[in-house]
Amino acid sequence: MSKKAKIIGVNMVPFTKPGMHEPYEVMAAKAVKGALEDAGIDYSAIQQAYASYIYGDSTCGQRALYKVGMTGIPIFNINNNCSSGSNALFLARQAVESGTVECALAFGFEEMQPGALKSHWDDRTPATGWLQERVKELWPEVPDAPNAIRLFGSAGKEYLEKYDANPDIFAKVSVKTRSHAIKNPYSLFTKSLTVDEVMNAPTLLPHLTRLMACPPTCGAAAAIVCSDEFARKHGISNAVEIVAQALTTDTSESHDNIINLVGADMTRRAAKQVYELAGIGPDEVDVLELHDCFTPNEVITYESLGLCGEGEAEKFINDRANTYGGKVVVNPSGGLMSKGHPIGATGLAQCTELVWHLRGQAQKRQVENARIALQHNLGLGGACVVTMYRMG
Repeated sequence: MSKKAKIIGVNMVPFTKPGMHEPYEVMAAKAVKGALEDAGIDYSAIQQAYASYIYGDSTCGQRALYKVGMTGIPIFNINNNCSSGSNALFLARQAVESGTVECALAFGFEEMQPGALKSHWDDRTPATGWLQERVKELWPEVPDAPNAIRLFGSAGKEYLEKYDANPDIFAKVSVKTRSHAIKNPYSLFTKSLTVDEVMNAPTLLPHLTRLMACPPTCGAAAAIVCSDEFARKHGISNAVEIVAQALTTDTSESHDNIINLVGADMTRRAAKQVYELAGIGPDEVDVLELHDCFTPNEVITYESLGLCGEGEAEKFINDRANTYGGKVVVNPSGGLMSKGHPIGATGLAQCTELVWHLRGQAQKRQVENARIALQHNLGLGGACVVTMYRMG
């Protein structure tokens, strides 16, 4: 890979609850048009496009992008569960770095239904069925619950027992993240929380309450990736460099325990690759958007990303190292838990948030002097993408 990939345009639409959203193609077109305007280029400059979504028919990417323009370019549709948005970004970056194209578009969107995530394909082998089978082997008494709740709730329980941690750490993360969301006009939830409110909310699984879980959400986001030469040619001075990026999938070690089953091992390996490629370690990261579909996953991921040592997440949280004035600001957007999680759009919304911080455009939630940004986007079944950015 000889070319550097830069992000020159980002945008997202405010996330909404199911039933309060516009059609997916309208949301997606708004996000793409906003990213083009942000970049200051015309749609005709886009040479390839990558569309991410989960709940939709084939060629929904084309249906959405045709509202922006019909230029005959290759359009790829991507479904890699909750990491799909970052997979789209990965492919756009790879196309640019390889020299295949000079400018590519990654965009994601989702129309979700109320309630817990569920598959719409019940007549064939479930893609994540092996995860559910393994959880039952490791915890035979696991309560019945929707798949994602059972997986991440079980991982949270395993973490508490393994490190003798206080269950209130999951609630403290919820409170921290909501305090960030209050300052974000794009966030779905903007009402402050207390630890007691979170702990006393309806229980989904032992040590996991409703206020530790992300809501079903609808929305869209987009990012434009180009080469260094393209950015210079178009006089773009606020480009953000993708310093390093890695995509990992499961290995045999993913079976070892429930914490690994929900992506800790994938995250460790992706982060290690990124730090080595970038020559920049976790101690230099200023701002982080992390996949907090459930707050126990945020806690587990602190350690997988190397922000603290194994078993040290409780101290990391109690020291407020995860917020403004601490070691690194985690989820200044409000994260999936408060900003929302429209699956196909999530990774690109994370990217948008980090680009805003590196440019100094994050308004009331701006991380002061943000120089290095890190993104973590996880999809069970499985895929994990870790991306590092800096002003470029």
